[in-house]
Amino acid sequence: MKKIILLIVVIVILVIIGIFTINNNSNNSEETLQQGNIENKENKITTSNEYIREGSEEHRGFILDNTLITTNSEIHFNIHYPENFDKTKQYAIYFANPGWEGLYFQGVGKDLGEPYVYEAQKYNKDMIIVSTQLNDWGEQSANDCIALVEYFLQNYNIDKSKVYISGLSGGGETLSIVLGKRPELFTSALYISSQWDGNLETLSKAKTPLYMVIGENDSYYGSTKTKNAYNNLHKLYEEQGMSDEEIDKLLVLNVKEHEYFTSKGYSDEHAGCGLFAYEENIMNWIFSKSK
Repeated sequence: MKKIILLIVVIVILVIIGIFTINNNSNNSEETLQQGNIENKENKITTSNEYIREGSEEHRGFILDNTLITTNSEIHFNIHYPENFDKTKQYAIYFANPGWEGLYFQGVGKDLGEPYVYEAQKYNKDMIIVSTQLNDWGEQSANDCIALVEYFLQNYNIDKSKVYISGLSGGGETLSIVLGKRPELFTSALYISSQWDGNLETLSKAKTPLYMVIGENDSYYGSTKTKNAYNNLHKLYEEQGMSDEEIDKLLVLNVKEHEYFTSKGYSDEHAGCGLFAYEENIMNWIFSKSK
């Protein structure tokens, strides 16, 4: 009888120990899970899903075929870093959107045939230069350009008072849409031989300085749409109560006569749109601006 009672006592003790152990392990597991969730949450806050896949080849001071990987797209670009680049130092940044011949499907580095990214270096040696290679000249390219700009502003040591952008030909159409969406990102903008597709009212509220240059008889776009965009934006500024003098500091229209091109060896005005890169008054107007 005593043996039976002893056996029952031992069984009861083992059951109690088992229940305690299960509860303890359960509590530890729950605590570990909670800690894991906290760590994951912290990682989501501090770590972006976006990242850059860096290129390895170089051409004329540019690292070729870098790619910003996002959840929606892959955004290709070529990049120039200033000499003795230091990640702890703040830099100005310039985004150049090339024409149709510089889009990504044309081939890596085809955008680097345009002179603006090289001439810009003369106006600010401490400037990162990003030459985009987007996939079109419309809404998607504008969204990709904005995503690229935002990535650099958030992840690089950028002087946000010196963020510049340009767009040539098809890239000018992209530029206009970008400025119709997020003009506040930029210090100033250069629109080259294109047509305006973006929201002028949004741009007028941000008052981002804009320089517009085109040939009078541009063979691809003509100059009428550019003139209309200038006049409409000028009117929006007038409606805000700004004087002509104040508007002139924000908005410039430079329409080149045909002789400008022929005197420099170009019979086709659109083909000569690279000539403006060598105009000091144009380039200095853009890169001398600061917020």
